[in-house]
Amino acid sequence: MAATAVFCRKSIQTSLQRSWLHCSAALGKAPPQAVHFPPSKGVMLQPGSFSNKVAFITGGGTGLGRAMTSTLSQLGAQCVIASRKLDVLQQTAREISSETGNQVHAVQCDVRDPGAVAAAVDQMESLTGLPNVIINNAAGNFISPTERLSANAWRTITDIVLNGTAYVTLELGKRLIKSQRAASFLAITTIYAESGSGFVVPSASAKAGVEALHKSVRPLTSLNSESHSNSESVSRSLAAEWGRYGLRFNIIQPGPIHTKGAFSRLDPTGQFSGQMLKRLPVGRLGQPQEIANLAAYMSSDFATWMSGAVVRLDGGEYVMMAGEFNSLQAVPQDQWDLLEKMIRSTKGS
Repeated sequence: MAATAVFCRKSIQTSLQRSWLHCSAALGKAPPQAVHFPPSKGVMLQPGSFSNKVAFITGGGTGLGRAMTSTLSQLGAQCVIASRKLDVLQQTAREISSETGNQVHAVQCDVRDPGAVAAAVDQMESLTGLPNVIINNAAGNFISPTERLSANAWRTITDIVLNGTAYVTLELGKRLIKSQRAASFLAITTIYAESGSGFVVPSASAKAGVEALHKSVRPLTSLNSESHSNSESVSRSLAAEWGRYGLRFNIIQPGPIHTKGAFSRLDPTGQFSGQMLKRLPVGRLGQPQEIANLAAYMSSDFATWMSGAVVRLDGGEYVMMAGEFNSLQAVPQDQWDLLEKMIRSTKGS
């Protein structure tokens, strides 16, 4: 078993390295600082951290959901993955189960339909019992000028992201409360859930709603004096309301991470990816495994004092875009000499 685990980790590490190199090549030459921030390979937590635990992951068949499922399974969890595409789920379940030696169950579920959510939870209960970990990861998104959106386009995104998260949370939350079972809920949102963003307005609006459902504080990475003074204005959330039942709620805001499904709808021509690297202080895109490791920690028994937290993992993108003068990085050193002389020669105020 030990030899199998070592082989499994080496295989996954090699795959991650190939993925990072391939992604960098596809986006062109990475900024030089990227060499200082290579993605760490492998699983962060100690083996067995999720032994005897059940994890339910929506959107678990592909992308970030698959990465989180793989990591939790490696750490000992019995995972249940859910989405509309049963064939994709079943293939992912077989592959991860084969790699980790732990059972992964595939349950078909359209999170937009509360009846389908209830049926999926019924099926999970018959397979594994109620979960200890719930990750709301199912999402939908595409780029479009807002004036081109139809009502159906708006509803398609908000039904998956906001309503789907609410239906899963309410269905499982009620059952956990009735059974007096503790659990960790984790939602995967985005950095523009806080700031807003044009051209992805349905997603921005829906993700902001998900955060309002979960959170009770501002993001951990932005607790400056202004956001701290405004933290009391955040409406009451489930992190505050349901803590008394042993339920905790946290959020991860990922920055740009290259996954096939997301980028095919957000950058179909590939022309915007190079611009992403320019606004990332660490000089590279994130990797699914990095989100998976953070998700595992926040869902683990090592983080039981964490609830109502929003953790931004974005390579510094948010602060780069927020700083009014950050674009001055483009000014060469010789021009700074000239600018300094001009500033020093300024008279009066």
